[in-house]
Amino acid sequence: MAESGYKVPQHVAIILDGNGRWAKKRLLPRVAGHKAGARTVEDVCEWAWDLGIKYLTVYAFSTENWSRSEEEVGALMSLLRDYLKNCLERSMKNNMRVRVIGDKTRLAPDLQATIAELEEKSSKCTGLNFQVALNYGGRDEVRRAVADIARDVKAGKLDPEDISEAMISERLDTSDIPDPDLLIRTSGEKRLSNFLVWQLAYSEFYFPDVLWPDFTKEDLQTAIDEYNRRDRRFGGRKEE
Repeated sequence: MAESGYKVPQHVAIILDGNGRWAKKRLLPRVAGHKAGARTVEDVCEWAWDLGIKYLTVYAFSTENWSRSEEEVGALMSLLRDYLKNCLERSMKNNMRVRVIGDKTRLAPDLQATIAELEEKSSKCTGLNFQVALNYGGRDEVRRAVADIARDVKAGKLDPEDISEAMISERLDTSDIPDPDLLIRTSGEKRLSNFLVWQLAYSEFYFPDVLWPDFTKEDLQTAIDEYNRRDRRFGGRKEE
């Protein structure tokens, strides 16, 4: 039983790192690591809800990932197609709302159609809110939000002096999602890699050494325990 005062983070964001190294250690092609990592994502969605997490956001494919080999990008896109199609069935079964964040315009038309169907059909689900970052870059997201504001300024709809942090947040892909309380990046790397650069301003970070395909429910629980050991303060004021 959780101790008095124990808090489960409302929103957990995860950078799924270590798929390639997991495959290399087993003398397998990199795509085998990505497939194993996709299975872990499915498990983590269930674990997160069981532990009381309401929002889970995972970094699946960044704007920088296009620079990988054509073979690997093709394999990742094929894996994403299968994953998103299967995700529709799982979302209905588990009452899970799914949203995709990032610039979807660069994705293939069939992927965009699958995403639109998934988001529409799961929109009334009331369980876990699951966000998948595809063709996502934090700086690109802020750029798109600023460009949107600039268009309103140019059209005379908005005075530059009225631009606020809240207004920028409202134009981001995560506009109706609370900022993450906790970021987890697996494999021991300690970088944001252009993930949710605006939203993570006050988040706690946790960097376990475990490779993503090996991540377990116990690892997630350990991350939440570590989150509870942090003395969270905002502008000198302790979090209530």
